Amino acid sequence: MDSNAPIQHLTLADAKRIAFERNWDLLTAKTGIDSAAAQLIVAKEFPNPTASLNTANLATHNIATTEGNGVWQRSYDTIIAVSQLIEIGGKRHDRQAAARAGTRGARARFYDAKRTLDQGVTKAYVAALLAGYNEQVLAESARFMKREQDIAQSRFSAGDLSDSDLKQIQISAEQFELQEAAAHAATIQSRIEVEVLMGVRQPKGNWTPTDRLEQMDAVFPPPPETRAGAARPDVLAAEADLRSGEFNLKLQKAMRIPDPTVAIQYEHNPVPPGPPPDDTFGVGVSFPLPLWNLNGGNIKAAKAAVEQFELALDKVKAQNASDVANAQVEYREAYDRLQRYQKVIVPQSAKSRASVSFAFDKGAATLVDLLEAERTDNTVRMALAQAQSDTANAVADVLAAQNVLPETELESHKQ
Repeated sequence: MDSNAPIQHLTLADAKRIAFERNWDLLTAKTGIDSAAAQLIVAKEFPNPTASLNTANLATHNIATTEGNGVWQRSYDTIIAVSQLIEIGGKRHDRQAAARAGTRGARARFYDAKRTLDQGVTKAYVAALLAGYNEQVLAESARFMKREQDIAQSRFSAGDLSDSDLKQIQISAEQFELQEAAAHAATIQSRIEVEVLMGVRQPKGNWTPTDRLEQMDAVFPPPPETRAGAARPDVLAAEADLRSGEFNLKLQKAMRIPDPTVAIQYEHNPVPPGPPPDDTFGVGVSFPLPLWNLNGGNIKAAKAAVEQFELALDKVKAQNASDVANAQVEYREAYDRLQRYQKVIVPQSAKSRASVSFAFDKGAATLVDLLEAERTDNTVRMALAQAQSDTANAVADVLAAQNVLPETELESHKQ
């Protein structure tokens, strides 16, 4: 799907699907998996052997042998050697284990980015629904006040309404039209926010949501999952970071053990007076002497990193529990408020508004009563929409807070 193609109608499910395909932050998190996989490949590779060739002239005269003056017969000392570094002390194992933990952490961060993106798209879509509903309420109020203005004009012409009352209702009608225009701008802005999360390159907000707020608040959050070995992706990422840090600490400690370099060499030395040449084979080993550098600085840095990862893991686990508790409290409050508005407050407000409007048209209510009833009804209807929005957002927060992932999922593409 072209990111610049116009979107006419959009469901929440479609918005999530497109966001999962094109959101820039999620794509960046996905490249993190590729980068970690590349680091694992590097950790698995053996160090390349080193080949060397040395030739030296042993004399400045009589460089030819008794057999002739060929290059191979001249009195040159030629040494060909191949050396290979051999890691000992479990360094390769620790390095690869740290890299594997890094790939698990990168994959967990991708799932966490997907979790938060799902939550963000849901809340942005609900915000667009709320803005659209508020615009609709204010548009209806503007039309209602326009009708009341026409009725007031007729009553003014008949002498049943004062000039000041007529001007007040005209001003109120103009104010509702301005509020409707501002609500329309807010609606476009909220739809643009959804398009940004969807990865649209030139967002304009020219789309219409297919879902309704009533559908959003009808969703009930499921109970928390208690699967063994499952945790929220950000917790799994923090655990993977800690494992990687622990293996890196072991690696830095193992670096105190010198790694030997084994060499095999062949020496060709056709020194006069004659054949046969002194060709020899040799085997050697070399290693650095741990006298001045015991890798103390890297070990200390690795220990500090492990401590930081432990603190980060504790913090993430606490944040996890806090998110779940706060989301559940948020949902209960929003749901109870929504029920009260739907069953009690909204019906009473609509009935009061209709009664005052009828009385005003018959001359039995004042202009102040009419304007107050209209403003109160607007406030109540928008408060209902806000309660619906808050309930839907709370459901999204609960789902995000309780989103768990089996740790085995991070091993599904084991390198």
